[in-house]
Amino acid sequence: MTAARVTVYTRVDCGACAAAVADVERICTDVGAGWTTVDVDSDPELRAEYGDRVPVIEVDGREHGFWQVEEDRLRAALA
Repeated sequence: MTAARVTVYTRVDCGACAAAVADVERICTDVGAGWTTVDVDSDPELRAEYGDRVPVIEVDGREHGFWQVEEDRLRAALA
């Protein structure tokens, strides 16, 4: 199993989060990168940190973007 390089911070009933997860899943599958999701509402510290800024995308532990996936930029970061 490929280690997760991309983490998507999401919350339930978030349309932008669902779209970001679908984009990340497609892109990571294309390039062979592992990915995972984290529900920010599962942890008070995450909820406080990310608030309404979800979805937030991290690559290799560093924040890469938020609210939407920039496909070309994400592919370049994973290359």
